[in-house]
Amino acid sequence: MDRDSALNLLKQYVKNDKLIKHCIAVGAIMKELAKELGEDEKKWEIIGILHDIDYEIVEGDMSKHGVLGAEILKKHGVEDEICEIVKRHNHMLFGDYEKPVEIALQSADAVSGLIIACALVKGGKITEVTPKTVKKKFKEKSFAAGCDRNRIRMIEKLGIELPKLYEIAIRGLINVKDELGLE
Repeated sequence: MDRDSALNLLKQYVKNDKLIKHCIAVGAIMKELAKELGEDEKKWEIIGILHDIDYEIVEGDMSKHGVLGAEILKKHGVEDEICEIVKRHNHMLFGDYEKPVEIALQSADAVSGLIIACALVKGGKITEVTPKTVKKKFKEKSFAAGCDRNRIRMIEKLGIELPKLYEIAIRGLINVKDELGLE
C-alpha cells in the first residue's frame, strides 16, 4: 500500500476534515521518526495515516477503537503487521508497548496536537514553531490539555529526547503543511 492508497482508504471511513488532517499529521511525524530510527518510512507513514480509520464509526466507544480499525484494514487486504499496530494503538485497551513502531505511534499521535496548537498560536505558521516553543508549551498543562504528555514522553524509550522529538515532528509537519492548511 502506498500513501495515496492509504489516504483514499482513510477518506472512505473518515469524513471529518480535522480528523483527516490529524491522521496526515501523525503519518508525517511517523515518517520522520522512521527516518531517524532507520525504520521503514513508507510503512510507518501509512500506519500514522490509518491509525484512526475507525474513530468516527466507534462514536467515542473506546472499547472498540483500534479493534474495529484493524478489522476494516484486514477487510481491505492491508498487511497483518499494520492491522495489529492500528489495533493496539488504543492506549486505553493496550499499553504494554515495546515495539519501536508502537512507541513512536503513541508519541506521534499525542505530540501532533501539541505542535499544531503551537502553530495555531502563531497564526497557523508551522514554519515559525521551534523546539523551544514546544518545550515551553509542553510545560503549560492547560495548553493543548488533551495532548497526553506521558504518551509524548514515551519516545524517550527509543533514545530520543523530547527536544529532538519536537525537531523531528516539526520537520514532518512542515513537509505536509499545505495538506494541513498551515503556512
